[in-house]
Amino acid sequence: MHWYLDVLKQYAVFNGRARRQEYWMYALFNAIAAIIAVVLDLVLGTFPIITVIYYLAILLPSLGVLVRRLHDTGRSGWWVLFAAIPLAGAITLLVFLVSEGERSANAYGPDPKSEYSPA
Repeated sequence: MHWYLDVLKQYAVFNGRARRQEYWMYALFNAIAAIIAVVLDLVLGTFPIITVIYYLAILLPSLGVLVRRLHDTGRSGWWVLFAAIPLAGAITLLVFLVSEGERSANAYGPDPKSEYSPA
């Protein structure tokens, strides 16, 4: 859960790097929260009001962690726009997101994995 909250605390931070674990744990908790929002909407009969509000609230944090994840692989945040290409863009972006980050400092900052190394 702290992965989700850490991303929300960095609401609109687009610089730096994000580990795979940070991105995918955020994605998991985001999916769970979105399902809860949809169920809540359906129970209350307000569909899609709560869901839309939730998605608007997490738009910037989601973009921020996505850009930081791309930075970890050594790519510019502008690669996000590549997802606009049907199928091929989404698949390519998914490959970038599951790829291991650069093991050393790059143009976007130090290796975030080294910060979490066991002592």
